[in-house]
Amino acid sequence: MKFNELEFMPVILGADITAYSLVRSFHEQYGIKSLVLSRSQAKIISESKLVENRVFPDLEKKEVLLDTLLKIGKEFEGKKKLLILGCGDWYVRILIENKKVLSPYYIIPYIDEDLLNRIVLKDKFYAICEELGIDHPKTYVYNCGKENDLKFDFSYPVIAKPANSALYHYAKFPSKKKVFRFQNEKDLRAMLTELEGSSYNYKFLIQDCIPGDDTYMHVLTCYSDRNAKVKFAALGHSLLEDHTPTAIGNPVAIINEVIPEVIAAATKFLESVGYTGFSNFDIKYDTRNGTYNFFEINVRLGRSNFYVTGSGFNTVKWIVDDLIYHKELDYTIADRENLFTVVPKGIILRYVHQPELQQQVKRLYREKKVSYPLWYPCDLSPKRRFYVMAALLNQYRKYHRVEQAEKKKARQ
Repeated sequence: MKFNELEFMPVILGADITAYSLVRSFHEQYGIKSLVLSRSQAKIISESKLVENRVFPDLEKKEVLLDTLLKIGKEFEGKKKLLILGCGDWYVRILIENKKVLSPYYIIPYIDEDLLNRIVLKDKFYAICEELGIDHPKTYVYNCGKENDLKFDFSYPVIAKPANSALYHYAKFPSKKKVFRFQNEKDLRAMLTELEGSSYNYKFLIQDCIPGDDTYMHVLTCYSDRNAKVKFAALGHSLLEDHTPTAIGNPVAIINEVIPEVIAAATKFLESVGYTGFSNFDIKYDTRNGTYNFFEINVRLGRSNFYVTGSGFNTVKWIVDDLIYHKELDYTIADRENLFTVVPKGIILRYVHQPELQQQVKRLYREKKVSYPLWYPCDLSPKRRFYVMAALLNQYRKYHRVEQAEKKKARQ
């Protein structure tokens, strides 16, 4: 396969579906190969023809990551502009915290540390939403290591989740999940006791459980240019989320749509804090009062970022046009209907129960308006085709296991 030689090269940290989505986006837009740095060989990356994959087993350690990046920076110094992207909150935080030492070698498309600490901590994020009049869930802040009465003005069931996702990544305790749902105080306190015995020492959020299944969730991706003006927005309606404990809440099927009031609220937030680069919001519709509630902001492209590229608005073009070529960006709202999925059609139709959404899914399949990020025709060697198909079919087993576990729990 022949690749274009341009003045820049993507350097991607991670080897999951997020990383491959970015690799594919860069190739689709520019015909270039990406350099992917990972802790281990993941077949979806290592078997790709679009990637140079360098493996460093201790890459998640700060000193190893920085030493590796500096060596690579010097390797390409004067040859390529290196555009670096992290596929995990911990990678992004390290890039942001070390901009001074890395910026001579890399273009780092992320906000500065002061703003990161102001908005990525969910308790602070909600305070800004409150100040700006942006809807968000009612929240009680649990302070680890202190006395907490757990008295709040909403009832069970409640949602519980870390205020600091990057710090929580390193915490280890038996019942750890990305997000918890509790029916009573006894079970909530049992989890918090385990949490207190882990390395996590920041705040934990207890929230009003907004009713509704996965189909009430939305994901919004925005791009703010180097002058902190929002230039792009792509809203997705989540049909189905990952149900496994460590990945719960990650969208696995999304249909693009446009809701002006949601985009306006996000724009208000981003421009008020002086945000630059890509942002990603999790939002849930509340049928009780007709509001769209902002749950959190991620300061990077999310795991499901290909819902944007797959609908015809390539994510990486915004970064490159802004930070490599310094172009003036036109204001754009992604308005093309498309189904993004990382699960088979049969899973969507089994777990999405609303007839109108099922019909919409079937229609988009008929019209071939469906994007599956790992299935890229020009990058399907026999080996990689096998791994992609295996990953897709494995979703049946995964959802079946979760379904059986939920039924067993309900019987107890």
